[in-house]
Amino acid sequence: MAILQFVVYNVLGEASLLIGLLAMIGLLIQHKPADKVVSGTIKTIVGFLIFGIGSGAAQGALNGFQYLFSTAFGLEGVTPISEAITAQAQSAFPMVIALIMVFGFVCNLIIARFTKFKYIFLTGGHSLFLSALLAVLLKALGLSDVLAIVIGSIIHGFAAAIYPAIAQKSMNAVTGTDEIAIGHYCTLAYALSGWLGSKVGDPKDSTENIKLPGWLSMFKDYIVSVSLSVGVFYYIAALVCGKEAVSVVAGSTHWLIYPLMQTLTFTGGLYVIITGVRLFLGEIVPAFVGISEKFIPGAKPALDCPVVFPYAPTATVIGFISAYAAGLICMFIQAAIGTTVMIPVAIPYFFIGATAGVFGNARGGWKGCVLGAFVTGILISVGPAMIYPIMQSVGLSGTSFPETDFNLIGLVFNVIGKLLGKW
Repeated sequence: MAILQFVVYNVLGEASLLIGLLAMIGLLIQHKPADKVVSGTIKTIVGFLIFGIGSGAAQGALNGFQYLFSTAFGLEGVTPISEAITAQAQSAFPMVIALIMVFGFVCNLIIARFTKFKYIFLTGGHSLFLSALLAVLLKALGLSDVLAIVIGSIIHGFAAAIYPAIAQKSMNAVTGTDEIAIGHYCTLAYALSGWLGSKVGDPKDSTENIKLPGWLSMFKDYIVSVSLSVGVFYYIAALVCGKEAVSVVAGSTHWLIYPLMQTLTFTGGLYVIITGVRLFLGEIVPAFVGISEKFIPGAKPALDCPVVFPYAPTATVIGFISAYAAGLICMFIQAAIGTTVMIPVAIPYFFIGATAGVFGNARGGWKGCVLGAFVTGILISVGPAMIYPIMQSVGLSGTSFPETDFNLIGLVFNVIGKLLGKW
């Protein structure tokens, strides 16, 4: 069991190593020269690590904003973030989660091989999150560990193969090809964003084609637009908090300089993300051809959401702002009506909202970007609130899963649990 847990968490759990391994296999199958195999494998891993470094920098900057925002407005409630709820679940059901993750990946490969759903889910973090969700839901029903692992693995495999297909039409509109899929469990929101975009706008009116007058044209520069838009949010939160509260997280940095440096760090993180994505995509897509031809004809890699950011950088910013605005509105409504309050956490709202904005923009231009991201912001506020009672039933509290795909699974289990009288 110790060896299995080591493989799951230290090999399969490391997305960069998993993707590098798949790239190496693909290159070997194509009988590439040894130097090409080595360089392709290393570039794939390094590209993904660069992508991770950028994500870490961006998330770190958003953590500071989240603290200032919550402090500034005195917010208390549930913070829906997958990393937090997964950490709690791992403490309660470590073996179940590990085995669901590894056997779920095997089921994904089998389903992709023998059905029309030719998607291989390669986002390790989200695979772990889904495994945690399924462990929580199945154990909440009172199932034994063995039964939970068997059922969870099967559901995991089908989710990994089917969910990417839901958003593939819009994903093709984003990338202009049919070579990759989205491997991020908010495909319901992304597909909806793309569909709404097609109904309200025109892709010719893309956010990337917006013509701004005079000095406003500087917003066409991705670095400038991200820095200024995020900086405004940061300074509002910092000024409302005041010097003492900001100094708690700013350390030796002056409290008025801290928001500026965090904003620029966030922008730099996004730039690094885009650089890393371009590097590893240039290697993983050609390498995946070998795997597809040999084992799973027509297979597509389903990759993490920042893979779409380079296709519409401006839409990522607009999408985040629109989604976050929706989250704030939902928060105030929940507080007003006395239900569980979901505090909009900046990290998931950025990555999910930005991606929804790119999808909406691909099929409906700027109108699709704004509407699609706004609706997504509502979904990732309401959904976690609806499944939160299940989390509480197994002793998990204070957080929930924001992903729409997880929330659908949770709602199905909620119905099952009520029918069985479990909650």
